[in-house]
Amino acid sequence: MIRVLIADDHGLVRAGLTELISTFEDIEIVGAAAGGDEAVALAISESPDIVLMDLEMPDVDGIEATRRIRREAPAARVVILTSFSDRDRILQALDAGAVGYLLKDAEPSELSRGIAAAARGESPLDPRAAGKVIEARVQAPPETILSDREREVLTLLAKGMPNKKIAETLGISEKTVKAHLTSVFRHIKVADRTQAALWARKNGIVTD
Repeated sequence: MIRVLIADDHGLVRAGLTELISTFEDIEIVGAAAGGDEAVALAISESPDIVLMDLEMPDVDGIEATRRIRREAPAARVVILTSFSDRDRILQALDAGAVGYLLKDAEPSELSRGIAAAARGESPLDPRAAGKVIEARVQAPPETILSDREREVLTLLAKGMPNKKIAETLGISEKTVKAHLTSVFRHIKVADRTQAALWARKNGIVTD
């Protein structure tokens, strides 16, 4: 069962999404937040698999909330669900740690597939968003899209450390290490630890 948290400041939207998503097979709603602060708190307390995050909220916006969830509840995968499709917002959201970007005019079936894809470790992107990401990233060095913590985890992996040792070295849990590695693999487009280690050496993350 995929556990989903909804974050949207519009009550009607929250209610509508809750009702809709409750009809999806193998998906359950574990909470609905009216703002970014509440979304972060619920992500910590309810441990959802997926957070559907609006961008525009009155207290803490979706980008900052995504950043905080990435830091404080890294096992939760944030998928932006918004009306905005401009390139800057898309890139800011993905840089903050969102794994996907869907638009509110999507069909219910697209939303269902997007949630399932994110839960599998994939990155669901609306085609309009995907085009803008490709356009913006085409010249970007791949290592620049990793956070400082992801680079630390990747460095230790490339030095041959198992997850338990990485966790002990960085003072984090093994679950958090696994979440960071999932994000690293997605960003650098590799499928396993060996490929990630080779990538790290090829791109100068590890030199010894």
